[in-house]
Parts: sequence; structure tokens; C-alpha cells
Amino acid sequence: MPKINGNEIRSGFVLDHQDAVWSVVKVEHVKPGKGGAFAQVELRNLRNGSKLNERFRSADKVERVRLEQRNQQFLYADSGSAVFMDMETFDQTEFSADMLGDRMRFLQEGMTVIVEYYGEEVLDLSLPQKVPCKIAETEPVVTGQTAANSYKPAILENGIRVMVPPFVNSGETIMVNTQTLEYSERV
Repeated sequence: MPKINGNEIRSGFVLDHQDAVWSVVKVEHVKPGKGGAFAQVELRNLRNGSKLNERFRSADKVERVRLEQRNQQFLYADSGSAVFMDMETFDQTEFSADMLGDRMRFLQEGMTVIVEYYGEEVLDLSLPQKVPCKIAETEPVVTGQTAANSYKPAILENGIRVMVPPFVNSGETIMVNTQTLEYSERV
């Protein structure tokens, strides 16, 4: 694996540091008045989700990891896990509900996701950026309440709460951004 200097670290990189695989969440370059410059890096452990704040000087070397990404199709969910199938080899991979967290609620039959591997170890799963969801309940439209940037709460069929524009009603299907959990558009 290639080694990079501490000042070359960017958000989104995956690093092998302290015998663990970390995803770089945030990088802030700091130049104090006294002493040398450094990068203040927020890391997230891809195996257990723990966070770490670390300082890297430009002379520090760290190993950058490239993860293999494979398309997989969601097959089904049972008590506490979700099963996916590799689109090329037809191998099945099982994810625990704990590892998926809120992403489990957005899974729909036949959905294609990206699964990241470090060697043969499964590390992470990425959903499509936008997913169609049906609104289970929301407040009815009040005539005259069409001011710009006004939103009302809505509960989706998967139980997630989002804010939607006033013209969206119960029973309609909307696109939801899976990273920010925000309304994107009406389908």
C-alpha cells in the first residue's frame, strides 16, 4: 500500500493507522504561531464505528488503503440482519442490523448497493444517494400557507421523520437523500 505524508490526507481517504482501518471524516490544517504546521484529522473506524482525533505532521507517514467496491443486490431482511448478493459471483453477504443502523430502513427489494471490501473483509455499505419513499402521514395542506421555505413534518412508511414542502400529501411518494435524510423531490 502507498504511504503518504501527513499533509496529503484528505476527507474520504481510507487509512491503515494503529492496526485498524479508518475513514477520514474531516481534515483541518493548522499553522500555530509557534511550532510546525500539522493536520488535525477526525477518523472513523470502519470495523467498529469508533472515532479518533489525531494530529499528523507533514513528516509523518501514513498508509493509504484502497478499498475494493462491488455492486450487490439487496435480497431480504430477517430478524437482525440483511442479505445481499454479489452481482457477478452470486455470493451472498450478510450484514447485521447494528452495522447498517438507519440505512436498514431504506433497503428495498432488488435495490443495488455498493459494498466495500478490505481484502476479503466486508467493511461498509453505501446506499444510492436518493431513494423513493412513501409518506405514511403528514399534516393536511392549509390554504394560504404557501410561504417560501415553509416545511411541515412527515413520517415515512419506514418510520423515518422528514420535513416536506406544504404541497406534499399523505400517500405520495417522494425522493429522500439517504446521507442527509432530507426531502429531495416528489416522484
